Amino acid sequence: MTTLVHGSDTLTRDALTVLQPGFVGTTAPDWLLRRIGEGLSSVGLFGRNIVAPEQLAALTAQLRAERDDVLVAIDEEGGDVTRLEVKQGSSFPGNYALGSVDDVELTRAVARELGRRLVQCGVDLNWAPSADVNSNAENPVIGVRSFGPDPDLVARHTVAYVDGLQGVGVAACTKHFPGHGDTNVDSHDALPRIDVDLATLHARELVPFRAAVAAGTKAVMSAHILLSALDPHRPATLSPQILTGLLRQELGFEGLIVTDGMEMQAVAATYGIERGSVLAIAAGADAICVGGGLCDEDTVLRLRDALVTAVRTGELPEERLADAAARVRALAAWTQAHRARGAGSVPGAAVQEGTAPGADIGLVAARRALRVTRGQHPHTPVTDAPYVASFTPVANFAVGDETPWGIAAELQRLLPGTETGSYDEPSVDAVLAAAGERRIVAVVRDAHRHPWMTEALDGLLAARPDTVVVEMGLNEAEPRGALHIATHGAARVCGRAAAEAVVGTGA
Repeated sequence: MTTLVHGSDTLTRDALTVLQPGFVGTTAPDWLLRRIGEGLSSVGLFGRNIVAPEQLAALTAQLRAERDDVLVAIDEEGGDVTRLEVKQGSSFPGNYALGSVDDVELTRAVARELGRRLVQCGVDLNWAPSADVNSNAENPVIGVRSFGPDPDLVARHTVAYVDGLQGVGVAACTKHFPGHGDTNVDSHDALPRIDVDLATLHARELVPFRAAVAAGTKAVMSAHILLSALDPHRPATLSPQILTGLLRQELGFEGLIVTDGMEMQAVAATYGIERGSVLAIAAGADAICVGGGLCDEDTVLRLRDALVTAVRTGELPEERLADAAARVRALAAWTQAHRARGAGSVPGAAVQEGTAPGADIGLVAARRALRVTRGQHPHTPVTDAPYVASFTPVANFAVGDETPWGIAAELQRLLPGTETGSYDEPSVDAVLAAAGERRIVAVVRDAHRHPWMTEALDGLLAARPDTVVVEMGLNEAEPRGALHIATHGAARVCGRAAAEAVVGTGA
């Protein structure tokens, strides 16, 4: 490609400063290190960049050898959305599990331990927590990523999560402003709309964000959603009324405004990432997140040049770009100061589960989040190796399909010889044939949103009333089975807690 600008002039450096790109690989590519040297101030990490804590610590050290104040960001919500443990499943339950327990000190402790592990690995900006009020149970992208449907509950746990992360030196990025909970469309795929009045938005969506701003969240991430009562024309990420008028002026937020991924179709399909990035900065955003799907040098250069050209043509005020870059540098300075004070210990040390005080807090929380309901039929604990039938929906983009979920692995540990099968349709006869005489454990995820799962459970329970049902998504459907276990999330520790309940060793 032909680039428009070169060198290290102030305008070019500011344009690079506001970008938060991803990349491919478990070490930093040469192009990334070169652009960091030219002014790129942030890097986003995803599951593809991480294989082990020690490797991640080496990677972040490599980035900081080029520039000590580079912001290293990650999308580590815990629960269903994990990058640190993308191949194993998270050591921490997600927001829905924590909200179901409703112990803010537990939420704060979980966030603190997660933050400690991030610090040990050299990560200092977390695109979390989700402060969305999941008021729509049909929501395909938030769901268990939310603390729940009650605004006040979401607010108090958002504050606790922010406190936990930032208390150990990891900047929290509260998302998805002004609230992605009342949607039935995934913004990775298309543009969602929320058509409620201003009074509802203020009483519901905005409550957790007001609380997070008051609690001092260092960053807020915008949502690619259209809220017609606030701006009928542009999604929040591109809306001056929402980012500048509402978030900056009305809510008084002075920290960093980060966009959700600009390659997501809610923006990219209509505006393109270059035009979308210019409009986002002009609207009041300070940092452009890109890299979930686009993660190469060409993308970085195209966005850099689009911002520079917009300033030169007068479309983007130079002062607005300079202000955005200054906010990025201010957050980088905050995280750098925490590292200098030794908020964590030696990078790479004591980052595995069970190696430090409080390291088992995730399992403690997952056990407390279980809801176990006995059915009408007599239930006895499963003591012989069962057959686990996992009814698997299509994973949304935020969760991804790399991370294992379910309880089969944990049951195999407790009951060697456990067998399992995965199904994406009712397949009752196939399950019964595979199970033979074994007890059946049926694992579902958001059964209320998938009629085919309900059909499968109908058939299994009619044929085998002693079937145990484990719901690892939203606990919206009526409890069913000889034993019904709601985990409130599909993290690895949620699976372990459920397996303990199946065999009768849980609380």
